[in-house]
Amino acid sequence: MAGGGYGRYRAVIFAAMFVGYTLYYFNRKTFSFVMPAVMAEVPLGKDELGLVTSSQSAAYAISKFVSGVLSDQLSARWLFSSGLLMVGLVNVVFSWSSTVTAFAGLWFLNGLAQGLGWPPCGKILRKWFEPSQFGTWWAILSTSMNLAGGLGPIVAALVSLNYDWRTTLSFSGFICVVVSFVCLLLIKNEPSDVGLPNIEQGAKKGKKGSSSDNSTLTELLLSPYLWVLSTGYLVVFGVKTCCTDWGQLFLIQERGQSMLVGSSYMSALEIGGLVGSIAAGYLSDRAVAKVGLSSYGNPRHALLLSMMAGMCVSMFLFRVTVTGDSPKLWILTLGAVFGFSSYGPIALFGVIANESAPANLCGTSHAIVALMANVGGFLAGLPFSTIAKHYSWATAFWVAEITCTGSTVAFFFLRNIRTKMGRIPRKAD
Repeated sequence: MAGGGYGRYRAVIFAAMFVGYTLYYFNRKTFSFVMPAVMAEVPLGKDELGLVTSSQSAAYAISKFVSGVLSDQLSARWLFSSGLLMVGLVNVVFSWSSTVTAFAGLWFLNGLAQGLGWPPCGKILRKWFEPSQFGTWWAILSTSMNLAGGLGPIVAALVSLNYDWRTTLSFSGFICVVVSFVCLLLIKNEPSDVGLPNIEQGAKKGKKGSSSDNSTLTELLLSPYLWVLSTGYLVVFGVKTCCTDWGQLFLIQERGQSMLVGSSYMSALEIGGLVGSIAAGYLSDRAVAKVGLSSYGNPRHALLLSMMAGMCVSMFLFRVTVTGDSPKLWILTLGAVFGFSSYGPIALFGVIANESAPANLCGTSHAIVALMANVGGFLAGLPFSTIAKHYSWATAFWVAEITCTGSTVAFFFLRNIRTKMGRIPRKAD
């Protein structure tokens, strides 16, 4: 499968998706990048700012779920490219607007378009890469978000030195429009589209897995493993969001650390997360290469459980050992370890949900677990801050810590259940 034809197409398709998704993510955050300049021109209060950003978040959660289902029914390359085109056009039109209503409405449309980005990527990766490569390339593609999130503010700041915020958004949107057509030309849904044999997604190495391709949505939804993954993803993503959204405030308000230490902690967490995502994909792929995928258990489970345990330990140490006198290096180390341990499972849950589902429903499977992750992200917002309001940040983090520990223990006991989702073959033996 690693012949010249496959290698060339894989490189081109992956590069197109990486550039495309980097632009997706950058243009998801453009309003945040230029917010100070917008506020200097258009009077916006905190409520108006919240309305604009929340409208995008709500639309994105809905659209990502719908897109996952659609990716099983429609052309993934068309979904990905049309979404990027819409993102670009919305950014251009946004640059012409000056009212809160227009901002909120357009950013809602941006959120809807944003949801068309990632699910088609997962579908295309599964079609073009073997199971022992899937996790690595999934993880590397996900770093496009880290790249856009890290370089985005710098790029926006440099552009703003010579141009206003409207020009910045127009130019960024125009690039999206151009690249969307390039992606449509370069991305191919599967090898058969270019005359190459499709890659078999067998349950075991050397065995074909086409028997599960005819599974129905009902059979997928009745798979217990889908809900085990969904619950685990909800907890992990929720706990990660707790630390990324509120860790800074905990350090500053309850541990007497400076704003510099708080922001440095966040940077360390993101850097650790970047490394953790790639490490999780690569190391779990090696485990799959050794033993293959089977109907019960998954070779990626051992690494997934180890990283979830690392989340629990690093959270405990963060809550208990950090004081106003703690060395900065120790705090940054805890941030990096937590980032490594949390972003790894986030990548693995997506990979496992995709590869464990029947080929005709892998997009739907990922959409369901991703929707549950969004529920976890919501619970990490107002409910988490309410606990902190009535008790303390330390108590709120203790609740997150206990929840994560309970989920890890439960997943450990359920690690060897049937992991092949969908229809159970008559002659499974």
